[in-house]
Amino acid sequence: MSRYSELVDLVHSFEKDFIKFYDKGNKSAGTRVRKAMNELKRKAQEVRKEVQEVKAQAKSDVPTTPAM
Repeated sequence: MSRYSELVDLVHSFEKDFIKFYDKGNKSAGTRVRKAMNELKRKAQEVRKEVQEVKAQAKSDVPTTPAM
């Protein structure tokens, strides 16, 4: 679950800039929000790739039974 915690922490770290941009109209915070969202996108891609690798590994580890 460390990947999940990592993503949650990342999202929480953006909170102040989201508030500054959406509630207060701070344009600099908007730039930081865009940057943060790109970082979140990269992390999401890493997780997706890792999930695929784990699934592929599990699939290759399953012994095949002989056909009758």
